[in-house]
Amino acid sequence: MNSVFKALADPTRRRVLELLRQRPMTAGELADQFSFAKPTMSAHFTVLKEAGLVEAEKDGKQVIYRLKLSVLEDALFGFARTFGIGDSVGPPGGSGQKTPPRLDRFRPARVGSGPVPPNWCGQRADFAGG
Repeated sequence: MNSVFKALADPTRRRVLELLRQRPMTAGELADQFSFAKPTMSAHFTVLKEAGLVEAEKDGKQVIYRLKLSVLEDALFGFARTFGIGDSVGPPGGSGQKTPPRLDRFRPARVGSGPVPPNWCGQRADFAGG
């Protein structure tokens, strides 16, 4: 799982994954989306392949990359379980699936969406003038 998060830590690699969500692409098509030298892009592709996030298929002189969502899903569900989110839940279609994880409980509340809890001093923490 560490190799997956290492791969996801880089914004260029995340952008490559976003592009591959649309469709499989050749190395050249992907490289054209960036201003990096080809050896730099090749290094990014290697990290993504080693993490199992993409698969590469040679087609003549071209290399076609495809996104492997199952590895990403497994890593994200494993990460969620580490923090007790969605216990006993696996990727969709897997055994032991009960209900999807509820990540909305970690989403910050909108301003003005309900009572404002006191801050650590016991004062209202609504930041609306005091």
